[in-house]
Amino acid sequence: MTQTLSNQQQAQAVPPEPRQRHVLVRCFVFLKPYWRLTVGAYLAAVVVNALSVVIPQIIGWIVDEGITNQQTQLIGWGVLALLGVTVVRGILDFLLGRWSEVVSQSVAYDLRNTIHRKLNSLSFAYHDRAEAGQLLSRTMQDVERVRFLTGRAVLRLFQSFTLLLITLVVLLWMNPGLALLALSTMPLLSYVAYRFGRIYRPLSRDIQNQLAVLTTFLEQNLRGARIVKAFAQEDAQIQQFEGENSIWFRLSERAIRVQSTHVPLIDFIASVSTVLIIWYGGRLVIDGNLTIGELVAFTTYLGQLVQPLRRFGVIIPAIAMAAASGDRIFEILDAESDVKEAPDATPLPPVKGLVRFENVSFRYWGRRDILSGIQLEAQPGQVVALLGMTGSGKSTIINLIPRFYDPTQGHITIDGHDIRGVTLNSLRDQIAIVMQETTLFASTIRENIAFAVPDASEEEVIAAARSAQAHDFIMQMPQGYDTEVGERGVTLSGGQKQRVAIARALLKNPRILLLDDATSSVDTETERLIQVALERLMEGRTSFIIAQRLSTVRMADLVVVLDKGRVVAQGTHEELLQVSGLYAEIYQRNLR
Repeated sequence: MTQTLSNQQQAQAVPPEPRQRHVLVRCFVFLKPYWRLTVGAYLAAVVVNALSVVIPQIIGWIVDEGITNQQTQLIGWGVLALLGVTVVRGILDFLLGRWSEVVSQSVAYDLRNTIHRKLNSLSFAYHDRAEAGQLLSRTMQDVERVRFLTGRAVLRLFQSFTLLLITLVVLLWMNPGLALLALSTMPLLSYVAYRFGRIYRPLSRDIQNQLAVLTTFLEQNLRGARIVKAFAQEDAQIQQFEGENSIWFRLSERAIRVQSTHVPLIDFIASVSTVLIIWYGGRLVIDGNLTIGELVAFTTYLGQLVQPLRRFGVIIPAIAMAAASGDRIFEILDAESDVKEAPDATPLPPVKGLVRFENVSFRYWGRRDILSGIQLEAQPGQVVALLGMTGSGKSTIINLIPRFYDPTQGHITIDGHDIRGVTLNSLRDQIAIVMQETTLFASTIRENIAFAVPDASEEEVIAAARSAQAHDFIMQMPQGYDTEVGERGVTLSGGQKQRVAIARALLKNPRILLLDDATSSVDTETERLIQVALERLMEGRTSFIIAQRLSTVRMADLVVVLDKGRVVAQGTHEELLQVSGLYAEIYQRNLR
């Protein structure tokens, strides 16, 4: 509920007008690579408008010179001219529509790629705070609105404005008095269109934010479907979703009410102009001050004059929604990563694996320290077991080595290189990690194992699987290594997923190996087989293992005992039993 209120408050925080204009300008920057097609579409729009102005003149000429004077030949030539102009206008209209669509789809393509690159470059700290549903909504739905903005929306707005301007000039040239009468309703039309956009803009942002809330809720509900069913919370989840959905429905209903009120009002005001023109223009024809052809042309022009104003009623809310979408997109693109690569960062050369923590402290988002003054040294090829109660900081130490987070104080060095001074890719290329929560992708077992080394050979993949004791159960699968594991590896057991993840780490052949509770989901026999493989594969590699079982502690060269973010004891299993009361307590409670 707190999260929902927070999202609603955020939705009400509508950006000021200057920010909206800034957002729109930034959206149009994405048109730059496609400026030729964009210019072509706008030039085609200008020519289409010019031809649209010519058509009423041809119609008036046909009426006055052909029909009134009963000149059949002139009618024929006029009709042919009208047909030719209409065909050319149709072809140009097709081209401008096609070109604008190609440009807008290209902008959407670039935007999604840019968002995806940005999300991949942001640190764990950003993703810890962000909601997956919100990010999905912005990447898909908001980008689609910006695509419409950079394509047909602004092009049609430009086309409508230029048509409006040219038509006004022609009307004043034909009959100033009649033109001024037609323009008498324009201020009211402009005010209604402006008021429509002003009301609709904040509503559109509210709707999009609430839609993101719905997407987040649905994504979390689907991901936790087993938990929902296990605790018989289907009805509660349905009720909560219906509550969020009703908020979205009320916002959408209000937006529809605003739109259904203003758009017909615009049409009504435009119709009043037509009535005035027919009344006054008819009198001018009767008095001989205006020909029938000119009145027909004038009425046709008036229709062209009203058409852009009607378009404004559709385009203005679209631009308002696109501005809100762009604002949400640029919130992602402007996000600063807590972990940044130094401008003068150099590639980390092949390392031996000497890892030092020098007075390292860490806290999440300004909260209390998770780690305080950590002094730790792991020699090349040494196996370090991290031990401590829940919340003691074991996983945090693991996450600091590959720079998923940066320490708030102190330094971490590998072979004497401060990891903040080397490039992220060169650092992480020499590290492999098996996380506590195993993450598999919805693809085949082979692709999951070869994720870090996509060009690995079949023999290398199988060798890694054998070392992780995964080959036998893989071969029992229906398609062997080509078996699809489903979303998040749902078709595999916990132990099977863990072994596939270990095989993925081993295939990378790292200098530093990080195992975050890597054997927590396997049975005793499988754990024994994995331990045998790990003992062989960790030779020559510096390994950090979060210890949960006695076998892990006994194979470690160094056991580090953590308590409330501090190192309280270090040594071998036998040494710690003698000197550390906390270790002895953990040993008696958990390990033994």
